[in-house]
Amino acid sequence: MREHSYWVYVVASGRCGWLYVGMTNDLIRRVGEHKDAQVDGYSRERGTDQLVWYEPHRYVEQAILREKRIKRWRRPWKFALVEAANPDWADLYPALAARVQTPS
Repeated sequence: MREHSYWVYVVASGRCGWLYVGMTNDLIRRVGEHKDAQVDGYSRERGTDQLVWYEPHRYVEQAILREKRIKRWRRPWKFALVEAANPDWADLYPALAARVQTPS
């Protein structure tokens, strides 16, 4: 994960459920905050704690622009984005966290 400094991500409450689109410089920490219900407001109220999609970006400006664009998309477009990479809507966090914890 060190090749990229910024991440745009989608967390969901379940398959085709509530969605939260965000941007961070530490994907593991941020998704952990969603899982621990530390993110106030929309995410905590809707239970969006499953990482279903993420995308790396080298520059913060690119990540912010991508996040803003995706947030303006209609729900079916967001569903299509997730399903193109993760058709089963699996929670990607456990595998991602395990990969980071395992020394190369």
